[in-house]
Amino acid sequence: MWSYRLVAPFIFEKADVPQRCPESLGDGQVLLRFLAAGICGSDLPGYRGAKGRLAGDTGACAAEMDGFPIHEIAGEVIASRHPAHRPGDRVVGWASGFDGLMEQVIADGDGLVAYHGSLSPAHAVALQPLACVLYAVEQLPDLTGRHVAVLGQGSIGLLFSHAAKAAGAAHVTGVDPVDRDDVGPSFGVDTVVRATSDRWVSRLAPDAKPDIVIEAVGHQVATLSHAVEAAAFGGTVFYFGVPDDDCYPISMRTMLRNNLTLKSGVTIERRRVLAKADAFVQEHPGLLERYLTHTFGVDEAPAAFELASRPVPGRIKIAIVA
Repeated sequence: MWSYRLVAPFIFEKADVPQRCPESLGDGQVLLRFLAAGICGSDLPGYRGAKGRLAGDTGACAAEMDGFPIHEIAGEVIASRHPAHRPGDRVVGWASGFDGLMEQVIADGDGLVAYHGSLSPAHAVALQPLACVLYAVEQLPDLTGRHVAVLGQGSIGLLFSHAAKAAGAAHVTGVDPVDRDDVGPSFGVDTVVRATSDRWVSRLAPDAKPDIVIEAVGHQVATLSHAVEAAAFGGTVFYFGVPDDDCYPISMRTMLRNNLTLKSGVTIERRRVLAKADAFVQEHPGLLERYLTHTFGVDEAPAAFELASRPVPGRIKIAIVA
């Protein structure tokens, strides 16, 4: 079967690898036939050559893994040792081994859910990041009537903007150095700011500080500090994503004097929030059509990652399809 492997930074190599054996499934595991994958910002450090560890602390790095670094996956069930999944089901969720860029994928069934039949695999794969965003919003205070600022208006930040508005936010500010004037309003952004987060916060008037600040930029330490500085008294800062560094310096004096709350965390209850995401898109028709801007075939996977690694105004979500 086909599989992609990173053999060097920015360089994929397609290879034939042995097919997965249904008899090798452990309890709760599911064997999937690849239908589609989404490229996530957390995939890009591995693509660029960082030797990050995988979930479960396996110690493997990109050049040692077939299918790495894809984890957003939609597939058809070939075999299952999970009670909720049967052969023929079309499911979406996590490639639990971060090895989703291959023809057959073994995944934890607790991180998968069947998706609505009206969705194509390319659109359905977006339910995985949406589920993560919806779970994060559940961890925030009630957003009704609040001012929410989202730092970063990429594929995750725009989902946060939309989810915050859907949760009752009175005003959503989206901050990004990439021009998002054309797409921000369609994702619920009331004020589109084209600026880096440090420039934005340096010009932020005290009476304009948001109640909730969501850091959806990732891959740098400074933006979390900017989020803390931007939050109004008694506000909440949420850090989203996989940190590239163990330590992020922030001003504890600002945290203390402004009575701030800092939250973060991984997505748990995955089947529940994937089902919630599926229901959410049925309640918000057109969301995924606006969200998915680029689709590539499997043989175009290197080009898909190359586009994902560059900030481009017209790009939001990229899918790779069989």
